Amino acid sequence: MLKGFFTVPTPHNEPVLGYAPGSVERAALKKALKEAKAQEADIPMYIAGKEVRTGNKIAIHPPHERKHTLGYYHRGTAEQVEQAIQAALAAKPAWEALAWEERAAIFLKAADLLAGPYRYKINAATMLGQSKNAYQAEIDSACELIDFLRFNVYYMTQIYAKQPASSAGVWNRMEYRALEGFVLAITPFNFTAIAGNLPTSPAMMGNTVVWKPAETQIYSANVIMQVLKEAGLPDGVINLIYTDGPTVGNAVFVHPDFAGIHFTGSTGTFNFMWKTIGQNIATYKSYPRIVGETGGKDFVIAHPSANAEAVATALARGAFEYQGQKCSAASRAYVPQSLWMEVRELLVEALLDFKMGSVEDFGNFINAVIDEKSFDKITDYIDAAKNHPDAEIIAGGRYSKAEGYFIEPTVILVKDPHYVTMCEEIFGPVLTVYVYKDSEFEQTLELLDKTSPYALTGAVFAQDRYAIALATQKLRHAAGNFYVNDKPTGAVVNQQPFGGGRASGTNDKAGSYLNLIRWVSARSIKENFVPPVAYQYPFLSNEG
Repeated sequence: MLKGFFTVPTPHNEPVLGYAPGSVERAALKKALKEAKAQEADIPMYIAGKEVRTGNKIAIHPPHERKHTLGYYHRGTAEQVEQAIQAALAAKPAWEALAWEERAAIFLKAADLLAGPYRYKINAATMLGQSKNAYQAEIDSACELIDFLRFNVYYMTQIYAKQPASSAGVWNRMEYRALEGFVLAITPFNFTAIAGNLPTSPAMMGNTVVWKPAETQIYSANVIMQVLKEAGLPDGVINLIYTDGPTVGNAVFVHPDFAGIHFTGSTGTFNFMWKTIGQNIATYKSYPRIVGETGGKDFVIAHPSANAEAVATALARGAFEYQGQKCSAASRAYVPQSLWMEVRELLVEALLDFKMGSVEDFGNFINAVIDEKSFDKITDYIDAAKNHPDAEIIAGGRYSKAEGYFIEPTVILVKDPHYVTMCEEIFGPVLTVYVYKDSEFEQTLELLDKTSPYALTGAVFAQDRYAIALATQKLRHAAGNFYVNDKPTGAVVNQQPFGGGRASGTNDKAGSYLNLIRWVSARSIKENFVPPVAYQYPFLSNEG
């Protein structure tokens, strides 16, 4: 084993490429898109380092181009889930025993592969498979995933370096062990970076993982796995399987070696899993770590002193980038009467300027929602608003799935602050606005705080510092990521660690050491250099 107190390269946030016309990166990305569309991928599961094909092939289509086939993935069964669990357990002893710097090197190499030779491949896969435009793919599947890998390695060293004090004649040490067992990672469709972070962060700390991605993200998940394998990840450390949720849960949540879950998805699913884990608690060797980021009903509230242009821009970007399919997307807004007409005019003007269509046309700001189920759910909300006396659609409202799952960015103005679209998570390009009296800012803060069960992100816009201070205090539990004069999306690793409370999750802050520390079990070690040789203490003496 190597000897030395090693330091890792100081991480910096990966620069975001612009993809301007005539740029090198634009040409390279267009080439990667063309190459990806020219072939039909045959996507296996990865269990114990082996490519596993079941023959049950499921087609993958771009959400914005339903007639095109990107390839097929091989759907698994309970048999593959059990194989993945056994592979993770078999790989655990050697992986956990490997020196931390050797583990670190793998993930640092993966980051450099993503920053270099895989950058356009992972971006193209995210664009085509998840219908993200070039910029949204760049900030997600390239930059954020690179940042997760590099900064998590750095946080790992910070955790290991944190050691207790020692008194005279004693040496105290803290060992940060991996959890006893295997970790399950369940990842969402909407961020490739999250799909990469959820399995790699526990693995980095010496754990082995069973990874189930969302079906609609498998196309780019396959590229992540290719990167990890090229980076030297040993067989069985991360096992990638494609099955439905119940099939995974039925095998994992009854296994005595289940040690934790790293989850991003719906609140309902997370609640069900938590309940199932609780019911099976006597089965497990240790109490499983439950880490989850779930839903959101994210808000923007403007004070009468706010800049109307800044508010309108934040709503246009915050509500509609990536078709509102961000956990952090602005979904409800509270605007004072004195600002509303100007904000409305600017917002509608921006939406009319949006172009919608395929990701291959870099001029399109809006692309398709992820699948037909999502399309139908979102459009049901829109149709209901069209026929409700308390709601008025002031922008958008049209949709079509003839070519792809396209929904116009839609703004609903409501009279009732408790109208359904002010309360329920929609996860699509729908923003609901409630206009309040200027004199009722504080009451509106209280209304906002009580309207939704979620507490993920939110923003306040104001020039009045007293208003900002009041909102920050009144809404202290309403958002785990709170923004002042900025949209409530776009958290950056190491700058705005991400996560919320209430029904939005366990707030374990991806993009910080707080998340990584959940994947270790600390052991205190005390060594006494000169141990006592008799039981008597001085106070036992009767003399004097």
